[in-house]
Amino acid sequence: MCDADVDGQHITTLLLTFFFRYAPQLIESGNIFIAVAPLFRIRKGKDFYLFSEEEKEKKLKELGGKADVQRFKGLGEMNAEQLWDTTMNPKTRILKKVTVEDAVEDDKTFSMLMGDEVGPRREFIQKNAHIAELDL
Repeated sequence: MCDADVDGQHITTLLLTFFFRYAPQLIESGNIFIAVAPLFRIRKGKDFYLFSEEEKEKKLKELGGKADVQRFKGLGEMNAEQLWDTTMNPKTRILKKVTVEDAVEDDKTFSMLMGDEVGPRREFIQKNAHIAELDL
């Protein structure tokens, strides 16, 4: 479980690299999951937790009028109840199971992301930035 922003995504990558390199059996046995935390809470009568800028904009249009919007900079900004309801409660949480589909290709990707050469990492980020939630 990491923050929903780009810094949290970076920490997730570091953790996945660790598990891939030093405890691959945990991934292979299906024991590694990524908890998906919300980026926003909109309050208008009740709370709505949203996971992207697009979801936030859609919900604001749907609700119409004025609403209270909170952007979570990290998990620590949520109170215990919010963290439980959004990210930890087995009945409501979103988990992404980590799998290895192509170990050779995954190894190349981790090596490129964590390696000393900036060029390939920059290329990868530029190529894939359109699918990422950027925290500008």
